[in-house]
Amino acid sequence: MFVSTAYAQAAGGAGGGGFEALLPLILIFVVFYFLLIRPQQKKMKVHREMLGAMRRGDKVVTGGGIIGTITKVDNDQEVTVEISKDVKVKVRRDLISMVLSKTEPQAGSVPQAANEDKRPGGILGKLLGGGAKPQQAANAPAPEAANEAPETDADASSDDQTDDQADDQADDQAGDESGDKSDKKSD
Repeated sequence: MFVSTAYAQAAGGAGGGGFEALLPLILIFVVFYFLLIRPQQKKMKVHREMLGAMRRGDKVVTGGGIIGTITKVDNDQEVTVEISKDVKVKVRRDLISMVLSKTEPQAGSVPQAANEDKRPGGILGKLLGGGAKPQQAANAPAPEAANEAPETDADASSDDQTDDQADDQADDQAGDESGDKSDKKSD
């Protein structure tokens, strides 16, 4: 009698939706995409653009930490970097980690876009304050000078006197403590 009751109770719990079981995994994947994968793709895109814009005279850092100046762009895969006077090294282009300083473009070339604000975009950028670009200082209204009272010489001198008094008091306390220690040593 007890065995049949146990089987009947266990059979009632079977079933359930397959989508409900997958929902937490889907949510985790979406969070990982926006927090890890997408920002990494953006970094890779910026790095590819930086590598494409390298030219002779740019000061660069290699993946190994060697700092040098590009003397020759050999092809799409290699550049020649001068790391010291008369010491040149061929480096794979994708192993350049950053460009420290760029050379000015020649007069006949097309000027590059101005450096953009490097604040994080996307959902996290908006949460962390990086999504909105700051207003230009010229567009901002000037603060009203009528609300602020100018500091007078009397105010400045009273602040200096309170600072001097605080310093004297601290020196007196330090002198008392050092005097107590010397008295204890002489006993």
